[in-house]
Amino acid sequence: MEKLARKQVQQLTPYLSARRIGGSGDVWLNANESPFDNAYVADISRLNRYSECQPKPLIDAYAAYAGVKPEQTLTSRGADEGIELLIRAYCEPGQDAVLYCPPTYGMYAISAETFGVERKTVPLNSDWQLDLAGIEAQLDNVKLVFVCSPNNPTGNLVKREDIVTLLEMTKDKAIVVMDEAYIDFCPEASTVDLLKEYDNLAILRTMSKAFALAGLRCGFTLANPDIINVLLKVIAPYPVPIPVADIAQQALSAQGLERAASQVAELNQNRQYLSQALSTIEGVTVCEGWGNYLLVLFPDGDALFKAAWDNGMILRNSPIENGVRISIGNKTECEKVIGFIKNFYL
Repeated sequence: MEKLARKQVQQLTPYLSARRIGGSGDVWLNANESPFDNAYVADISRLNRYSECQPKPLIDAYAAYAGVKPEQTLTSRGADEGIELLIRAYCEPGQDAVLYCPPTYGMYAISAETFGVERKTVPLNSDWQLDLAGIEAQLDNVKLVFVCSPNNPTGNLVKREDIVTLLEMTKDKAIVVMDEAYIDFCPEASTVDLLKEYDNLAILRTMSKAFALAGLRCGFTLANPDIINVLLKVIAPYPVPIPVADIAQQALSAQGLERAASQVAELNQNRQYLSQALSTIEGVTVCEGWGNYLLVLFPDGDALFKAAWDNGMILRNSPIENGVRISIGNKTECEKVIGFIKNFYL
């Protein structure tokens, strides 16, 4: 049956998510998940009925949280579906292209390849910032430019002035898609205010990270109504299950927002603690990070990753030479990581 699949799909290498890679152990710091397992009570009395395509209470709640209008907000099955919707809605297979700047999140490439859309890459500079001249030279036929900030896996923020330059550069040519999956850990760096000035801006958000709802699969696209209305043409009829909307609304309540803010503050403190402790180990470089993870450069990253794996400490190797990405866990998990790595280099 494989030969009946489209040629692009036959040749496709799937995204190796943390769950696909697997592993076994008692410290899981490989998927940028939250360590907080918050309790919810969902109303499951209406499951004989279809959900709304865009549940108004959920849209209103997230729009208020993000500081935008409801008509600028679309919810989907995680931010990953937002990536697919944008590509399906704006890119003609075999004609148009998307552009992204590695090292960065792998699903921009996978989604484009799945739909037969050309992929153009302009690598980040040595300081992991945008190569604006390189991007400008590659914009022919590009409909979407994906920028991740904080960037996964490097953890750095993209300079705001470069984002503005990119928006100006792509006016009436392409949509700049800002992936803000980790922005809740540094909300002051969001580009949401730029929606007032730029019609060619779309922002991806998720409740997987700061809201500790990775298993819920609830994401959002923020954009001006013209873009939102185009996406509504291609989204599935019932993308948000009733229990998902119910739980997401609880997380966005006053009590839920207070809890999320407290947990974000704790994770940011743990990130600082982990960074400072690992920075004292000779030969180890901790990259500045703004999300719920750190990229750490080791003398031999593969050896460290394998040793941790073999000892039940599941981290994430990265495409960056000798780089290992470590999610920020609770204080106990951070202490275990620090202790293991220190012992490894004794």
